[in-house]
Amino acid sequence: MRPMRVAIVGAGPAGIYAADLLTKAERDFEVSIDMFERLPVPFGLVRYGVAPDHPRIKLIINALIKVLDRGDVRVFGNVEYGRDIDLAELQSMYDAVIFSTGCVRDADLDIPGIDLPGSHGGAEFVNWYDSHPDYSQEWSLDAGQVAVIGNGNVALDVSRMLSKHADDLLPTEIPDHVYKTLKNSSVTDVHVFGRRGPAQVKFTPLELRELGKVPDVDVIVYPEDFDFDDASMRQIHSNNQTKQVTKTLTDWTLREPSGASRRLHLHFLHAPVEVLGEDKVEGLRTERMELDGNAGVKGTGEFHEWPVQAVYRAVGYFGSPLDALPFDSKRGVIPNDGGVVLSSTEAGAEPVPGVYATGWIKRGPVGLIGHTKGDALETITHVIEDRPGLPEPENPDPAAIVDFLESRGIEATDWSGYHAMDDQERRNGEARGRERIKFATREEMLKAAHAPS
Repeated sequence: MRPMRVAIVGAGPAGIYAADLLTKAERDFEVSIDMFERLPVPFGLVRYGVAPDHPRIKLIINALIKVLDRGDVRVFGNVEYGRDIDLAELQSMYDAVIFSTGCVRDADLDIPGIDLPGSHGGAEFVNWYDSHPDYSQEWSLDAGQVAVIGNGNVALDVSRMLSKHADDLLPTEIPDHVYKTLKNSSVTDVHVFGRRGPAQVKFTPLELRELGKVPDVDVIVYPEDFDFDDASMRQIHSNNQTKQVTKTLTDWTLREPSGASRRLHLHFLHAPVEVLGEDKVEGLRTERMELDGNAGVKGTGEFHEWPVQAVYRAVGYFGSPLDALPFDSKRGVIPNDGGVVLSSTEAGAEPVPGVYATGWIKRGPVGLIGHTKGDALETITHVIEDRPGLPEPENPDPAAIVDFLESRGIEATDWSGYHAMDDQERRNGEARGRERIKFATREEMLKAAHAPS
């Protein structure tokens, strides 16, 4: 029997974990795996969704590199699904297609004024400071008072990057345009708003503690925002993470501001109800909430107005629809049953033969990076079980995809091209006394990837 040909669309952690588990899984047939990534480089949100001052999380890349360094998975970068290749074309060359495209755009926040100039999605800001090549290098930081809406780790990253001094980021991989913009920032006060109480936040203890160590930034919390109902106390006593987070926050209520030049204010039990302003952001209106005893909140009818000049919503990521695939617009995922893609979101929908999903596009943007391993295992188990009944591709020859991309004039990058880009980024950093400086444009990446060795 010939090897099973598998295409994985999306080379972030979810896709790479799926490839790794599939190559190692018990099976009575060989597999041949190709990965497709719309950017010239792999690693998804580990490269473009983690703040540059968190190199510890970026160490995950080293583990992913080891998987791809084995040489039993081919990588085709700079190949975009829906533009360069479609589902029918993939199915003509592969027995199975696994989608691991993740969630890259901001979830909506449906309140009046959210579309005013000066109101931004947190993911947009993350893509800017992480130098995503498909986003502008321009960003305005001319607001002195800024609001960040959300109580998860992305909100912490956004608020920390807004309040941190640019010189403290020089040891990281940020390119010059990010450093210069942050250096000239007008931000003095960042206000972070969460609609629930301190025991319900989604911060991880380590992320929160690091917030309190940012040089020349006072973290200010307000005792009047603290409330713990019976459900909160049960959560504190039963969950060590909640216990650590609430202890850190409670300790901060006892600290006096040091007189730092910048301040980061954490507000709880404040639900945003309107972004104020006519032609641009001039403020944020919130409603004071109260705990309802069941880990939820309800409005009190008491409103507050905050004189901010910019608003960043960090209320979560959301998936994007993919050509020729069904999409659940409420959840932002491809409808699936354990990773097997279904024909629609309707009850009784049939499986789409040979088409699968894994990662956030499968289950939504919840959980940490490590949770994608469980997703991948569930999905590839179905791939292996389905193998005998899958439709036969017209041209399963591994050379077929190479010929196809060349015929389309697509300037694909391969795994050796990634290493060439990586080496050049490190050389660029070494020349400046830094570990690396990240490429900021697709053109720079492709030039480095295809440079003579």
